[in-house]
Amino acid sequence: MRVFVAIDLPEDVRRALGEFIAKLEETCRGARWVRPEGMHITLKFIGEAANETIERTKVVLAGIHSPSPVAMRFREVGYFPNALHPRVFWAGMETTPNLAELAKGIEDRLEALGIAPENRPFRPHLTLARFKSEDGLAQLRQALDRLGPFEFGAARASQFHLYGSELERGGAKYTRLASFDFVPAAP
Repeated sequence: MRVFVAIDLPEDVRRALGEFIAKLEETCRGARWVRPEGMHITLKFIGEAANETIERTKVVLAGIHSPSPVAMRFREVGYFPNALHPRVFWAGMETTPNLAELAKGIEDRLEALGIAPENRPFRPHLTLARFKSEDGLAQLRQALDRLGPFEFGAARASQFHLYGSELERGGAKYTRLASFDFVPAAP
């Protein structure tokens, strides 16, 4: 099973992003749009993992903490690796520094289990679409010029989750395997 660690989105942010995608879907035939119900903030993609590794991962993740919740604001859009020849279209995030610290803590603890570290810097974002071709990219850019500026909402999170992912005909199906409160309860 493929597994990853992520923070869930609140429904109002998910709804705003779904409405945004609905306005753009028809403009770009080369984009494969993400289903809003599957959106999440990935902290660490682990990949294929055996049951034993998943159980060890749960133990390690339970020990990761932050002194305060993560504050997030979802705004703006962009492309990876660039706007000329994109592979991914994303919504951006402004966050408190502890989100990156949390991701680094997860990365470090899982590396000790033999899970390979990410070789790219952590850049929090929400994937909106993946490009299979550049067909319609000019129309997408025109639509974005008409729709901006982009504000999708804000949230605070004090919990992350370990998810399993199975590829199905209609896209990935996510199953929550475990949840972790990363902000210690007040005494």
